[in-house]
Amino acid sequence: MTATSNYYSVGYVGDSWLPKLSREHALKLTHINIAFAHVVNDEISIGHLKHLGSLPTIKSYNSDIKILLSVGGWSAGGFSEAASTPAGRKRMADTAVAILENYAIDGIDLDWEYPCYGVAGIASSPADKTNFTLLLKELREAIDQLGTRNSRHYMLTIAAGADQYYVDGTEMDQVQRYLDYVQLMTYDMRGGFQTLTGHHTNLFTSTGDLFRISVEASVRMFVAAGVPREKIVIGAAFYSRMWKDVPDINNGFLQMTTVAGGYGPDFTRLANDYIEKNGYKRHWDDEAKAPFLYNGNQFISYEDEESLHHKCQFVKHEGLRGVMFWEYCCDTTFRLLDAIDKGLGNQYVATK
Repeated sequence: MTATSNYYSVGYVGDSWLPKLSREHALKLTHINIAFAHVVNDEISIGHLKHLGSLPTIKSYNSDIKILLSVGGWSAGGFSEAASTPAGRKRMADTAVAILENYAIDGIDLDWEYPCYGVAGIASSPADKTNFTLLLKELREAIDQLGTRNSRHYMLTIAAGADQYYVDGTEMDQVQRYLDYVQLMTYDMRGGFQTLTGHHTNLFTSTGDLFRISVEASVRMFVAAGVPREKIVIGAAFYSRMWKDVPDINNGFLQMTTVAGGYGPDFTRLANDYIEKNGYKRHWDDEAKAPFLYNGNQFISYEDEESLHHKCQFVKHEGLRGVMFWEYCCDTTFRLLDAIDKGLGNQYVATK
């Protein structure tokens, strides 16, 4: 069996979960992002990844699936330093080529969080804005040369912050030329720093929401910055954000708390212990096309089958490339993967 679709269903899968990916689920994904390789001394380092030997088995499940090595992630540094010199960029590109030559990997996904912004203790520089473009150009040219030798196409993608700061810190009109697609991290859009409750992966903006960020707003920003719609993949979250000590007003929605929101339960735990259980009532925001839970004290923003249905319809209506999610291990009910698969309309074709 192989999966065919006009749209991409892209899942981040941690190294330890690669052997657990089933045939059924491999058929419901068009792309896998392996989380994560790192940048060490200007090289892409994979020595800590222990399950890359599972990749041929995954390919046997779905011969059309594309497997990308994701490099970076939250608090992962090394990018600014590697991108800052021609020698560093070449060294990083050379190690990318070596990995593609030696493993069943179809491309590289860069998750630099974030060019020009030194968050989570990583190095940054104002020169990152130009150097990011130069790094991607170097990578594209190197993997294209490998592709010419092997008569195949290797992919290059990025995961991008969803808000204006990322557009301001990059040259997206130039960056997109070197990329197969851009994945918008349209989750964690609220929760890590804000004391105002609200949605963290909402499709649209609700009336009265001061932050205004949403999937729709993020797509609009990146299109205005020069990214073609057909190269945009929107993000979905298989985990939640939670606020505590939330006033019992408006079911806890858009209420001020004394402590910023943090990570909440993943969808497996939400399904087992929270949604319409243990005092948590599900509410639906029809403006945002997003659900939330409230128990009189705790507010939880999350994703479910209904919100994913609307995201998939948005992809189709807006002419986008598909949906990406973080991450596979967060939903062992697999209801959310099934919802994306159904929403995007994958079809399965028997092959010999």
